[in-house]
Amino acid sequence: MRNIFENPLLMFFPKKMLGIDIGTAAIKVVEISRWGGGRTLENYGEIKSMALYKEDASFRTYERGGYLLSEYFVSKAIRAVLDEARINTKAAIFSIPDFSTFCTSFEIPPMTEKEIPQAVYYNASQYIPLPLNETTLDWKLIGGTPGDKKSMLKIFLVAIPNQIVQWYQRVAQMAGLELYAIEAEALGITRSLVKEKKETICLLDIGAQSTTINIIEKARLKKSYSFSFSGAQLTGAVSSAMGLDYAQAENLKNNQGLVAQDENISKTLYLLIDPLLVEVKKVLNDYVQREQKDISAIYLTGGTANLYGLKEYFTEMMGKPVQVPNCFADLLYPPILDDGLKKMAPSFSVAVGAALGGLETN
Repeated sequence: MRNIFENPLLMFFPKKMLGIDIGTAAIKVVEISRWGGGRTLENYGEIKSMALYKEDASFRTYERGGYLLSEYFVSKAIRAVLDEARINTKAAIFSIPDFSTFCTSFEIPPMTEKEIPQAVYYNASQYIPLPLNETTLDWKLIGGTPGDKKSMLKIFLVAIPNQIVQWYQRVAQMAGLELYAIEAEALGITRSLVKEKKETICLLDIGAQSTTINIIEKARLKKSYSFSFSGAQLTGAVSSAMGLDYAQAENLKNNQGLVAQDENISKTLYLLIDPLLVEVKKVLNDYVQREQKDISAIYLTGGTANLYGLKEYFTEMMGKPVQVPNCFADLLYPPILDDGLKKMAPSFSVAVGAALGGLETN
């Protein structure tokens, strides 16, 4: 897929790339290098967003019906991570969260490869709730054969408001980085986590602000559904149930999860997780019925993926293998980092996938 934004001056496949994930819970930076056919984890770092909230109340600004993080403080935070980790690489890919993008798929009639871009743009207005003149579009052919008069073509479309694209461009400039590209985070996590090209995978990304269900066939993103369930909701529920402040509730949730000795904690979490399971089952059943293809496994990622007991509960309720894949698994790094990286992996899968995208040679 073409990236949402590409800098033509940097399209010479650099040997080092930064992947940057600006999340609502933390800003994460990963530096990966390419030497021959291998990929090496050179460095990584993060800064919790709460540190920025404490520093200035203007960390968030309201603009055109939605909240944007302060460009100044985000760029300052990225610069702080780079300086602390002594990262000198300038080329960077920024990942855009699912709640800032719109993804859909649709079919177009048989046509040649040259005709596809115009047809995608012509049909896009039927599928996205945004004016095309205020939107940047990206697309990928996920089915059919161009030039085959009997082959319908299936398109995966990503749309992002121009103001969001411009925001990322300004942040990169203020942080002293060369913006290589920006892309939807669903594409990054697909790249970093799904290696099996013969199976259909459900990749469930449970973030601090939203959750995305991604359907991936043969390592290619086919469907992406977003809804409001989040790790922050779990923390808020524990906070209310136990009479704790948010930080205490977050710590309790992370340390005990669904296997907490205090039944009030586990019951509170189950009350929110069960509706999530219902939503996942609904999406998967719909996909199986329409596509006549079974889901082989479920992958969990995002900051909530490591919640104690969550993988086991999903396995029991979904009746399918459930994994928490390690986005660092195929990278070279000192063995002493292994345990720490495994724990961090679900939170860094987006940043790793973005960086890997900049090192692809085809």
